[in-house]
Amino acid sequence: MKKSDFYYPLPEELIAQKPLPERSASRLLCLNKNNGELDDRMFNDFAGLIDAKDLLVFNNTKVIPARLFGRKTTGGKVEILIERVLDDHSAIAHMRASKSPKAGAVIELDGDIACRVTGREGDLFCLHFDTDETLSSLLDRIGHMPLPPYITRADDEEDLSRYQTVFAREAGAVAAPTAGLHFDQDMLDALAQKGIASTYVTLHVGSGTFQPVRVENLSEHVMHKEYYSVSEDTVVAVQRTRQQGGRVVAIGTTAVRALESASRNGELQAGFGDTDLFITPGYRFRTVDAMLTNFHLPESTLLVLVAAFAGYEPIMNAYRHAVEEKYRFFSYGDAMFLY
Repeated sequence: MKKSDFYYPLPEELIAQKPLPERSASRLLCLNKNNGELDDRMFNDFAGLIDAKDLLVFNNTKVIPARLFGRKTTGGKVEILIERVLDDHSAIAHMRASKSPKAGAVIELDGDIACRVTGREGDLFCLHFDTDETLSSLLDRIGHMPLPPYITRADDEEDLSRYQTVFAREAGAVAAPTAGLHFDQDMLDALAQKGIASTYVTLHVGSGTFQPVRVENLSEHVMHKEYYSVSEDTVVAVQRTRQQGGRVVAIGTTAVRALESASRNGELQAGFGDTDLFITPGYRFRTVDAMLTNFHLPESTLLVLVAAFAGYEPIMNAYRHAVEEKYRFFSYGDAMFLY
């Protein structure tokens, strides 16, 4: 298929710029992938759509305050977006400046911290932070939450908590697993009281999730790599669910990619590493039976993924419906349940 097959017109005013006052107050568009039927619901209805035999799989990655601002010694402004922390004092990152700094260049960050460019890895810059403070501590102190490029305002205090799931545990993501943002503790408690089991995987969402597909032929697209981990406990939980006749319900495309990456040998296996799995129509899902997800950008790899899961025509029809009904789109927007 072609990139242009996944274009849809989206009015700018439907792109959510702020979270709703309550996490679970979003709308929920339900799509039955077998017959294409659509049902307009509220996210508070979600627990009623899940059976006691089902298993919910959440991504417990934690967003780090990965955006830094500084200046070159020549005075030019620099914006840094950490892509991956390598150790206590080094990272690879995207960098925005009027002129790309070369190896050896020094960036002066807030708080008189010096950051030195040590080389390149493709489009990414290798950075070393010249301080006794750990990079994790430094980011917590002067870093900003890395809001997506389609959110046009600066980050604020509210984003520290709202651009983060309530079950975030494993630090390393530079973008939120946004389907999980709809869950508050009351919703998690309601699911648990219904006897619905849950488990966790980790996939550290990278900024590549927002990178546009630059080739028309999808088979030529080079997928970005992201770290994932699936535990033996999760494998056992999936096996138990299968034996009980329940569904494996992935909360977000990131949970889908973690589960399916760990299923490449035909069945789910515990493991960890980097995945560059690009799920396109025709892919056979081995582990995931249903999916909660947000609405995704036109011509994006994530829109292609959900089309692979629910069918191209049903998904594109659902997106046309969502635009007509003025659903809120993208990270702080409304949700879809594909079953």
